Amino acid sequence: MAKVVMYTSAVCPYCINAERLLKNKGVTEIEKIRVDLQPELRAEMMEKTGRRTVPQIFINEHHVGGFDDLHALDVKGGLEPLLAG
Repeated sequence: MAKVVMYTSAVCPYCINAERLLKNKGVTEIEKIRVDLQPELRAEMMEKTGRRTVPQIFINEHHVGGFDDLHALDVKGGLEPLLAG
């Protein structure tokens, strides 16, 4: 299974939806990086992605984007192949 990393915060409905979608696709482990607990990690996220909002999702080092991007990738049929590696 793919390595999934998600920049997230505690009260983020998009983060919850992203996690739910990934789990429905069989992802059992998501490495969560909490930018609300460590503000320096938000700066790191912004440097990597050019975005300020969470979630920001990486699958096997590939930046997918936020929840809307993840959902669009799934609708196009691109999420499962990416998760398969």
